[in-house]
Amino acid sequence: MEKYRFNVFGDILAIERINAEWRCYSVGADGKRGPVDLAIPSEVTYDELPQYLYDIYHESAASSDSDIFEIT
Repeated sequence: MEKYRFNVFGDILAIERINAEWRCYSVGADGKRGPVDLAIPSEVTYDELPQYLYDIYHESAASSDSDIFEIT
């Protein structure tokens, strides 16, 4: 299983790939995760995730919000 965390315009998303399926979770300030209704096509690769997230979320971001970057 692959696991990643991204800062998406100030919100934290945990994204996991199990076999060919992506699963997304919102991570709260307390570290608890909740499912996110976000469908990521199985053909999207890890390298394409930041651009895919940008394409989905850029319209809802405020101009003061940062960009999208992986949290390591």
